[in-house]
Amino acid sequence: MAQTITQVDAFTDRRFAGNPAAVCVLDEPADPRWMQDVAAEMNLSETAFAARGTDPATFGLRWFTPTSEVDLCGHATLATAHVLWEEGHIPAGAVPRFETRSGVLSARRGPDGIELDFPAEPLISEVTSADEVSLLAAAVPAPIRFAGRNRMDVLVELDDEPTLVDLQPDVRRLQRLAARGVIVTSRSADDRFDFASRFFAPCVGVDEDPVCGSAHCFLGPYWGARLGKARLVGHPRSRRGGVVGVRLEGARVVLIGRAVTVLRGQLT
Repeated sequence: MAQTITQVDAFTDRRFAGNPAAVCVLDEPADPRWMQDVAAEMNLSETAFAARGTDPATFGLRWFTPTSEVDLCGHATLATAHVLWEEGHIPAGAVPRFETRSGVLSARRGPDGIELDFPAEPLISEVTSADEVSLLAAAVPAPIRFAGRNRMDVLVELDDEPTLVDLQPDVRRLQRLAARGVIVTSRSADDRFDFASRFFAPCVGVDEDPVCGSAHCFLGPYWGARLGKARLVGHPRSRRGGVVGVRLEGARVVLIGRAVTVLRGQLT
């Protein structure tokens, strides 16, 4: 049978901006090889597969890049929640729950967009090993103020936003780091935002992710501690751009953003 697939631009309120994700809502769990093939065919940074559970508002959720499955994805979760409400898979007032590799996640509609309840992924340690310091220095051609890691990613802070925007990292060198991806960040030069960022994940087949929601599970606690704030607004500075609201709630992070459907079709 044909399978509906919907493409959504996430963390934006207009088409052709933010981060595109494909979403398949499944009646039952699918074969992982098929899901990986679909993700490779779509060739987006993430394709999400939401399989219905026994509860009408509970779904098993998995995310695939063109080359591999990942443990956590923000923009494709936001896109999935948007599709569930827009296409009538759940009632307008229902709160979807997602069973994932990173535990149970949920989404709700708020005044500033869709609010995702995600785990905080704070800093675990500073990058101090000589090999990794040398590798980052070669891969990131800009002065590095700080480099640290959490359980998934490496975070690199630069001096200012213009340096961040102009940065042309050596993604093949970044691929040699033992991490899902590398978040490069700075204070925002725009008073509407608290920090700016870019995200590079060549290890999972995504040289640069336009807007990485899950990176803000790291960026939120990092900049929250630096700035003494529990509510922040991040500005991803890829070519497509985007806006990610962040609210810190202890061991959880609420990611806030909007989404727009771009196309809908069928896999035959």
